[in-house]
Amino acid sequence: MDSTRQLKISRLLQKELGKIFLNYARSMHGVLLTVTEVRISPDLSIAHCYLSIFPTERANEIMTQIEDDTSKIRFQLGNIVHNQLRIIPELNFHIDPTLDKLDHIDELLKK
Repeated sequence: MDSTRQLKISRLLQKELGKIFLNYARSMHGVLLTVTEVRISPDLSIAHCYLSIFPTERANEIMTQIEDDTSKIRFQLGNIVHNQLRIIPELNFHIDPTLDKLDHIDELLKK
């Protein structure tokens, strides 16, 4: 169970990362990036960020690019939230499989 502090910081990080990825996706034409969830460790040092990427065919390519730019993204995040957080958490990005699961369930229901 996450503490209230963890939940507040997760929401803050999700909101600010969403803004960062809005600008990040503009450089890649035809790509939609959404931060669906952020989970932060109890010591607030590691944040697991789940991204929804559309189109899904380019998801692996975009994830490798995001992982290469993780330090830049963390720096931008640090500039935004440095007044609220003492330590900027390490960012780990993951592809959110929720939409793929939803499509699979829809296909199964249609049969």
